[in-house]
Amino acid sequence: MSTEIFNKEGYTLVRVNAERLDTNTAPGLKSELVVLNNNGAKNIVLDLSQCKYCDSSGLRSVLVGNRLCEDAIGTFILCGLHPDVEHLIRISMLHTVLLITKTAKEAEDLLKKKMEM
Repeated sequence: MSTEIFNKEGYTLVRVNAERLDTNTAPGLKSELVVLNNNGAKNIVLDLSQCKYCDSSGLRSVLVGNRLCEDAIGTFILCGLHPDVEHLIRISMLHTVLLITKTAKEAEDLLKKKMEM
């Protein structure tokens, strides 16, 4: 799984550098998210802007990230969704569970607002 991890002020940005989030790549992402969480990351922004395809195992890894952040009383935000990936999330009704923004910048702004509260 090719990911880039950026430690920002108050959150960690994880950028998936793969066109597919599927049975071959999802376990690697899930492992990355677990390691980040174990190392204290509780606010994670997952940037899927390079990802054009996602299957159920990809969705499971996204949900693991969401649950880890919730358990740590943090925030998990998904951003940069390709139309096909967004469609899958909508038909799975996960848009009602996940925080989703168009860009990483919007996610950062949203996190800053939450931290100010």
